[in-house]
Amino acid sequence: MKTTTTASLALATMLTLAGCATPPAHDIHRRLLTLDAHLDTPVHFGRAGWDFGQRHDPALEVAQLDLARMGDGSLDGGFFAIFTDQGPLTPEGYAAAREHALARSALIDTTLARHAGRIGIATTADEARRLDAAAKLVAFKSIENSYPLGDSVTALAEFQRQGVRLVGIVHSKNNQFADSSTDKPTWNGLSPLGRDWVREMNRLGMVIDASHAADATVDQMLALSSTPLLLSHSNSRTSYDHPRNIDDARIRKIAAGGGAVCASTIYLSELKMGPQRAELFDRIETIGTLAPREQAALGKEWLALDAVEPLWNTSFEQYIAALKHLIAVAGIDHVCMGADFDGGGGIRGLDNVSHLPRISARLKADGLSEPDLAKLWSGNLLRVLEAAEQQAGGDR
Repeated sequence: MKTTTTASLALATMLTLAGCATPPAHDIHRRLLTLDAHLDTPVHFGRAGWDFGQRHDPALEVAQLDLARMGDGSLDGGFFAIFTDQGPLTPEGYAAAREHALARSALIDTTLARHAGRIGIATTADEARRLDAAAKLVAFKSIENSYPLGDSVTALAEFQRQGVRLVGIVHSKNNQFADSSTDKPTWNGLSPLGRDWVREMNRLGMVIDASHAADATVDQMLALSSTPLLLSHSNSRTSYDHPRNIDDARIRKIAAGGGAVCASTIYLSELKMGPQRAELFDRIETIGTLAPREQAALGKEWLALDAVEPLWNTSFEQYIAALKHLIAVAGIDHVCMGADFDGGGGIRGLDNVSHLPRISARLKADGLSEPDLAKLWSGNLLRVLEAAEQQAGGDR
């Protein structure tokens, strides 16, 4: 449970003296340990003049998450992603990807170290709980796309030593390990190296992230893995029929195996990815190389496009309906949260991290209990992490 801060107590006292009560659902949200399984904010960590510790105005700034707005939205932390775009399956491609991933991992460490009084790095579920009890935010590290590992699985141990605990096998294109949900099959699921990847992930006690994976890849990981699967940022195909989402039958299988699906804000409506938006995405991935004036211009262009053609035409009500569908299909013990902020996520009414209490308020109004909200916001995610931890050290 979250430690109540002095400021929170002062606010509650002021409201009581004024004859008001703190809104019950919002108060519940602030008491919970709240974690998001997929945060792409490290793309902004290397920006000149950009401070992760400051509150950035969403009307002027493209980043959706910072430490100040985490406080506003009472998000206690989550998995900060080391994302690498898919490139050629060649020695040169692997080397460039590895260099990029190692640099992004180091950037996460140095950025968080500058704010060590407010946020700490966690590598276990218990460490996350201890940080929360000490009134500090929680930062796990994850990998989105295993492409940087190259033609061997031995690099997984290196990234584990750097604190990575959650790894996605694939992104939007097939790689050397597996087929993606948004590409034509190459391996019809896992490659032989991908099977080694699953076994090594189990041996190391790292959580397998099946978001972005093709159906056949998911099926084979379910059959092969000795630990539960996590989908860090996905939705049901019933809510929106797209291969990036997962069908209800597989959701039930993931739940039956002890895993969980983390509800996202993406792919609940048509993706508006025209040439201008695609070009902006490419530029934002390298925003850390731009001078502050160029960053501001890029952000202004992104926000101007949002005003006339949002990336997603998804309402808050659609999102809530999709989240409740996941809960109905998987069960409350097998759903978690993964909005995909700073990676293309965000919808009207939930376009940055400060809006997260709206989710708890709505679910509470719809009858979800505080213990169930606790499972949704962190309990299920930490349970999957602990299941992987307990398997660590087995045979390859």
